[in-house]
Amino acid sequence: MTMDELNKLDFKTLADWPLATKLAALALLFALIVAAGWWFDWRGGMTALEASREKETQLRETFRVKKNQAINLETYRQQLADIEQAFGALLKQLPNKQEMDALITDVNQAGLGRGLQFELFKPQPETKHDFYAETPISVKVRGGYHDIASFVSDISKLSRIVTLQNIAIEPIKGGNLNMDAVVKTYRYLDEEETIALKQAEKKAKDKKGKAKGKKK
Repeated sequence: MTMDELNKLDFKTLADWPLATKLAALALLFALIVAAGWWFDWRGGMTALEASREKETQLRETFRVKKNQAINLETYRQQLADIEQAFGALLKQLPNKQEMDALITDVNQAGLGRGLQFELFKPQPETKHDFYAETPISVKVRGGYHDIASFVSDISKLSRIVTLQNIAIEPIKGGNLNMDAVVKTYRYLDEEETIALKQAEKKAKDKKGKAKGKKK
């Protein structure tokens, strides 16, 4: 059926239309109803259905993750216990405030015990972090190659955590060496120091925030 034929149809004489015309008009009417239903009703339902499917997928994934967590809960607890134990072991390697002087003496004695001559042994101000403080010690020692190597080895074997950084070695007359280095020792902060550090950080943050507010 052409558009011209469709325009010539008179709906008042619908009963007299040929069968083919009636079927074509019925098919067109059905298509229009379906299109209108999709546009005004079904389209929103399809969108809601798709959203529900996505939500279902997310919920299934959340369920899967939580199920795996529940299954492995004991494993996670054991891992946490192992981590806490390892952390405790490391923490024991950090001296407290009262033990720092003894640790610095141990570093000094390690050099003297190897026959090294200290030209400089100067502890610097300590720097505090979240739960520990580090104290750098500027050192300059003179001695033979093997003696200096033994001194470095002795430092690494101390029961406390001590590191050597910024090492510079140069030969001097007599076959000896000069070694400049920074020896860093560490200690853990006690509860009062930790609280004081957090308060100081908070004050600094508040002060910085106020300064930015004034600039605006």
